[in-house]
Amino acid sequence: MRVIGFDLVANDSGGAVAQLFVAQHPERVRTLLLTNCDVESECPPPAVLPVIELARAGAYVDNWLAPWLVDKALARSETGIGGMTYTHPSQPTDEAIEYYFAPLVRSARENSLAGIEPALKRCRVPARIVWGMGDTIFSPSSADYLDRTLGNSRGVRRVPDARLFFPEEYPGLIAKEARQLWGVGSR
Repeated sequence: MRVIGFDLVANDSGGAVAQLFVAQHPERVRTLLLTNCDVESECPPPAVLPVIELARAGAYVDNWLAPWLVDKALARSETGIGGMTYTHPSQPTDEAIEYYFAPLVRSARENSLAGIEPALKRCRVPARIVWGMGDTIFSPSSADYLDRTLGNSRGVRRVPDARLFFPEEYPGLIAKEARQLWGVGSR
């Protein structure tokens, strides 16, 4: 039985999962499009270390997520998820805040990408990186790391001022990049 490859698009921690998957199963992935995400040299990124410490102390949910879930304006403030990770802090919507945080409120990690670089260099899956340059979580240099590490990188598109969750704010840009990677003309 022939396995047909699929197109993998990932952001944030999903980018780490995508790298792990493509390193283990490159024959199953047709193309890879990554936006701001973990890379081996910064996994976890320095900006996340305080969050990990809060989580280890059992205070992350109570100190960050629960207040954002209760007070959506706080979540969209400069010190909330909106100000830290969205290009337009008026995001995310109330629905998105509920979707993201409610399961976490109801219920630290190590470097899960340690040692992955050789497998990514061997990987021949066509890959594209689209990176928000206003992100304060993942380093802009990580886009260059992915570009030189992925064995068949098709380059980096840098999106000025865009923060971590910019793919939600600019789905057309992501779709355009995906279509180009897949060899499908713009419509």
